[in-house]
Amino acid sequence: MPKENRLPRILIVDDELAIRRFLCTALDTGEFSLHQAENGHTALAAAVATMPDVILLDLGLPDMDGVEVIRRIREWSQVPIIVLSVREREDDKVAALDAGADDYLTKPFGVAELVARIRAALRRALQQVPEPIFRSGDLEVDLARRRVTVDGSESQLTPTEYELLRLLVVHAGKVLTHSQILRQIWGVSHLEQPHVLRVNISNLRRKIEMDPSRPRHILTEPGVGYRLRSDGS
Repeated sequence: MPKENRLPRILIVDDELAIRRFLCTALDTGEFSLHQAENGHTALAAAVATMPDVILLDLGLPDMDGVEVIRRIREWSQVPIIVLSVREREDDKVAALDAGADDYLTKPFGVAELVARIRAALRRALQQVPEPIFRSGDLEVDLARRRVTVDGSESQLTPTEYELLRLLVVHAGKVLTHSQILRQIWGVSHLEQPHVLRVNISNLRRKIEMDPSRPRHILTEPGVGYRLRSDGS
């Protein structure tokens, strides 16, 4: 978690020097303190030595797979990890997110989007306990009162729909995989029943989206899961 008297530390892990230089140049705005690692073992050591606030991680490292790096870091730290990878296959994304990554961007990506994801990750890290009221656009969720309003009008959700929205709110800006959501809301017995999740997401969108066919709040990560948009993410 970043301290008030220092810049947030970003650890960039990529075996390609050109990529590390590009990211350092793109993020050299005075907003972050930047650190680098060129392989998995160096990344693990740097994660201990520098205690970064966000890790930007490539999966294709020369000494170990990035998913293994995520697993090892998750044994002792909950630092936000954003994967930056050329791997576009859905199973690669799911594997990284299930291992504990917080977000996944496919190369090439826009610098503005990357910075927005970093800022969202930093905000989540600062909120160990979610704010009582979540607001994003016309959506407001009062966690204390279990009250959901859209453009000022209260939306009546079923208990399951509310728990699903609450889970997304607690992890706003973060991609949650299908299996993560199914496990949290319905339990391990429903891990092989993704249609249950799809139906409930569809019902929830009809109640909180102005246009459910073009959702602005609950975003689909194709083949991977869902992400609740938070302001600035």
